[in-house]
Amino acid sequence: MKEAQYYERLNDLEVRCLLCPQFCTIHNGKRGFCHARVNQNGVLYTEIYNRAMAANLDPIEKKPLYHFYPGSDIFSLGTRGCNQRCDFCQNWHMLQPEATTFEITAQRAVKEALDQRSVGIAYTYNEPLIWYEFVLECAELAKSRGLKNVLVTNGMINPEPFRRLAPFIDAMNIDVKSMEESFYKKICKSKLEPVLDTCRMAVEAGIHVEITNLVIPTLNDSPELISKLTDFVLSLGKSIPLHFSAYFPCYKMTIQPTPLSTLLRAKEIAEEKLYYVYLGNVRAAGVGDTRCPQCSNLLVKRSGYFTELKGIEDQKCVKCGRPVDLVLS
Repeated sequence: MKEAQYYERLNDLEVRCLLCPQFCTIHNGKRGFCHARVNQNGVLYTEIYNRAMAANLDPIEKKPLYHFYPGSDIFSLGTRGCNQRCDFCQNWHMLQPEATTFEITAQRAVKEALDQRSVGIAYTYNEPLIWYEFVLECAELAKSRGLKNVLVTNGMINPEPFRRLAPFIDAMNIDVKSMEESFYKKICKSKLEPVLDTCRMAVEAGIHVEITNLVIPTLNDSPELISKLTDFVLSLGKSIPLHFSAYFPCYKMTIQPTPLSTLLRAKEIAEEKLYYVYLGNVRAAGVGDTRCPQCSNLLVKRSGYFTELKGIEDQKCVKCGRPVDLVLS
C-alpha cells in the first residue's frame, strides 16, 4: 500500500478523500466508495498502488481511439475498483475488493511497453483515475522514455489532481454516459457535471480527446438527448470524434440490446453537426470508417480492429489536400 494523495484529515480519525467528486468521508478501518482507498488510523492509503488485474497488448481502436495513431497497438493495464456503480457495468467483477491482482511497478510497465514495441501505455479496463498514484508515476516515466499515455476513463476526477496529471497524458477516451443528471444519479451513482468539466479541461490542456456514449434503449437514446450530447461535443470542437456503442444486458440491467436502427439514427443526428461519428461493437458497413469532412474521400478503412490508412499522404487528404484530423506521428 501507499499513502494516498489528495485527502484531508477530519476529527476522530476520519478522513475525506479529495481525489474525485464522490468526496468520501471514510471512517477508520473503512474503504471509500471506489473500494480501493482505505483509512488506517487517520491516514488514507491506496490499496491498488503497484497492483494490476490485467495487462495486454491491444489495438488502439479497442479503447476506442480512432484518431490517435490508428492501426497501432498499445500496452494496456487495469486494476480493480471504480468510483461509479453503473447498473450495466461490463467489468463488474473488477469492482470487488477481493478481486485478484498481481504486482507491477511503473518500471516494469514501461519496460513491457517498450519490449512489445507499443506506441505507449493505456490505463483502462477499470477506472484508471482511482489508480491515481500509480498512473501519475507510470505516465511520467513513460513520457520520459518516449511513450504515449492514454486514459480510458469515466471522467470522474477533481480539477486539482487532473491538472497535475494532464501534462503527462496524450490522449483520452471519456465516457459521457448521458446528458441527464438523473441518469448519473440513479444508474451510475455518480454525477454528470464533473465529467463534462473533465472533458473541457482535457481539451484545454491540449490532450487528444474522443467521447464515447453507450446507447441504452429507453434510458438515454431519445433524439433530444442525442442532440444535447452532440451539442456538448460540438462545444469542445467539431473535429472531436464521437463514438456510439451498442448496449447489451449485463450486471444488474436486463433491458433488451440496442437495435442497430437506434445507433444509425444517433449517428445521423450527430453527423448534422460533427465531422466524425462512429458506431462501435456492431456489424454495419462503413460505420467505423474515417472520411475527409471536406470531400468525403476515404481516409481510414476499419473492419473490426483491422485498420487500413488509405487516402492520406503527408498528413493530408490525397484528394483535396485538407489536413487530416488524425494524430499519426
